[in-house]
Amino acid sequence: MTAQKIAIVGLGKIAKDQHLPSISRHDGFDLAAIASRSASGLDVPTYEDLETLLKSEADITAIALCVPPQVRYDLARLALEHKKDVLLEKPPGATLAEVHDLIRLADENGCVLYATWHSRHAMGVAGAKAWLAGRTPTSGRITWREDVKHWHPGQKWIWEAGGVGVFDPGINALSILTEIMPVDLHITAAELTFPENCDTPIAADIDFQGPKGFGMKADFDWRQTGKQTWEIEVETTDGTILLRDGGATVLIDGKEVSSDEALASEYDGIYAHFADLLASRTSDVDLSPLVHVADAFMLGKRVTTEAFYDEQ
Repeated sequence: MTAQKIAIVGLGKIAKDQHLPSISRHDGFDLAAIASRSASGLDVPTYEDLETLLKSEADITAIALCVPPQVRYDLARLALEHKKDVLLEKPPGATLAEVHDLIRLADENGCVLYATWHSRHAMGVAGAKAWLAGRTPTSGRITWREDVKHWHPGQKWIWEAGGVGVFDPGINALSILTEIMPVDLHITAAELTFPENCDTPIAADIDFQGPKGFGMKADFDWRQTGKQTWEIEVETTDGTILLRDGGATVLIDGKEVSSDEALASEYDGIYAHFADLLASRTSDVDLSPLVHVADAFMLGKRVTTEAFYDEQ
């Protein structure tokens, strides 16, 4: 198999920590160029912007967009108009409508469009989905608390409109939830806590409802210091399953179970799946996690708290 020549757009923390290592580990990809204002000292050609890259690197076939969601749409359109296959970091866009437009454009141009959800590739997710299949859930909870200053130091875009705030990590929980649950859920109520100097929430409390009286609560908070908490628990008529560590660890009725998956990184799973999509010329754009985020903003009661990150 000939390696796909891929370019990265946006060389921030997620690209350096996850995309670059996973691309280097996959034989199906050859990192051919990078577009970023901050790229330097790399052994591949670098460009100030995607338009210049596309004009200079005609043999590149795929583009991985690792930029904030507020600017992703125009870049994705540009790549698709040049008939390049496109990988979108999560969330896939700032709005649902713009992603639907990208889906249409990718289809018209015969391109592969892949909206990634890295947490779905955590080691325990596939096993949890299999265990829940055929069981009847009765209640559940999500606790997703972390320290934004650790994970997003000095990043202004997360606090600006379209940056989704605490839903940047919270959507990881929602991507797992929508993957493993054997029933469809919808949000019935939400309370969103906004710092007085930010456009996006720093915390969210959400109520979900499903069929036959199923209820679930989610607690998202970006102010937790010390040990971080990423848990999803689902009680069923036939036992309880708990996913810890963002889905890496699974307990059934309090007993830890092993997983057959052994990836060095969740992003290794992303690029393995992207390679399969490219081989079959199939797009994969599941918007269900983003739908829940949009619904939370639509239904959410807004609560204001003290200013956060004054330096931003």
